[in-house]
Amino acid sequence: MSIPQTGGGPIERQEQLAEYLAEGCKPKEDWRIGTEHEKFGYCKDSLKPLPYEGDRSIVAVLQGLRDRFGWTPVEEGGKLIGLTKNDANVSLEPGGALELSGAPLETIHQTCDEVNDHLREVKTIADEIGVGFIGLGAAPIWQHEEMPLMPKGRYKLMDSYMQSVGTMGTTMMRRTCTVQVNLDFGSEPDMVKKMRVALALQPVANALFANSPFFEGKPNGIKSYRGLVWRNLDSARTGMLPFVFDEGFGFESYVQYALDVPMYFVYRDGKYINALGQSFRDFLKGELPALPGEKPTLSDWADHLTTLFPEARLKKFIEMRGADGGPWRRLCALPAFWVGLMYDDTALDAAWDLVKGWTSAQRDAMRIAASEQALQANVDGISLHDIAREALAISEAGLIARARPGAGGLIPDETHFLNALKESVDSGKVMADELLDLYNGPWDHDVTRVFKEFSY
Repeated sequence: MSIPQTGGGPIERQEQLAEYLAEGCKPKEDWRIGTEHEKFGYCKDSLKPLPYEGDRSIVAVLQGLRDRFGWTPVEEGGKLIGLTKNDANVSLEPGGALELSGAPLETIHQTCDEVNDHLREVKTIADEIGVGFIGLGAAPIWQHEEMPLMPKGRYKLMDSYMQSVGTMGTTMMRRTCTVQVNLDFGSEPDMVKKMRVALALQPVANALFANSPFFEGKPNGIKSYRGLVWRNLDSARTGMLPFVFDEGFGFESYVQYALDVPMYFVYRDGKYINALGQSFRDFLKGELPALPGEKPTLSDWADHLTTLFPEARLKKFIEMRGADGGPWRRLCALPAFWVGLMYDDTALDAAWDLVKGWTSAQRDAMRIAASEQALQANVDGISLHDIAREALAISEAGLIARARPGAGGLIPDETHFLNALKESVDSGKVMADELLDLYNGPWDHDVTRVFKEFSY
């Protein structure tokens, strides 16, 4: 989850809201890759989730990273809730999952080095205190009551609100994990095309990265339980954003959507002020009940944008949000997949040609089918397996065209990071299928075996 935004001055004209988004436009040479991934921590002997405090805890891991590897602490209300270093930050999800929000980097090679360094640091500390970490889309065995809510004001407000909207908001907060990538755009038309491709192909990403077939100790009947959860938490701020495909969509259209999403909070002087269900439109007029007479700053607007959770989210960059968390290879494959599609003009045009004929109803149906059946899904004769194969080929061509070498020039491009996805497309099986095969075979229906065989 996002940290409070800073540095924004007062909003004096509503046009500033769209201008804020437009400030994200960058020349192609300045485009970067920001990868985020979450993972569950647990006590190795009991397989219980980590508490916030104690000898084996979230705090113990954060303190170890701080003291051993030079991370700078981030506190809220006197509690250690995160770390920063070199434009990256380590933060906590509401239920204690540990997230790395990576620095903006130029290549997938650098992103993968960053992932590897982070997991090595985390494992060093975790091994010393009897803790493990695992990448899955949903917690495989834990009950809601076992997952402690982290001591962040934002989460306390969200937790109470999530219980009043949808049915699975608190499950999302405590018991799901993702990997996502944040990518740049060059202009408003470039943003529009990327948002459309991003939204249309999120179901393909969800299918390729489906990795949550277990929940509360048994198979849950679908491939991405996380995908199911995200469809059932708060319709006002989630989904496939059909208006993005309307003629005339641009920064202002997204602003109008965001203004209609109820607020969560306003951040002032290190504290979260309850603005649940209130209107940013009223805030612009100085009529917000939580802060009567006060008008927002651009930091408030930036904070509000972080409380929207569509499948692709627009800020000063675009976030690809459809994938389950997973093992190391897939943490690097996710940014490679999207960079190949988005950062080469020919590839982006080909991706748009692939999806532009789909209707809003088909895109919604694909979202449902992808989480339930992964690559075996079929919507109106559209095979997600076939679409995944075509999208992967377009992405590979885009990475070849980028021609960003690694290993001192010994590796000519970034295409090898797609190998895990190629294996899935070749076999028709994603991580969820592999886990279910193990569960029904060598694991003898014991879900807990996933910790020993798939932890970092």
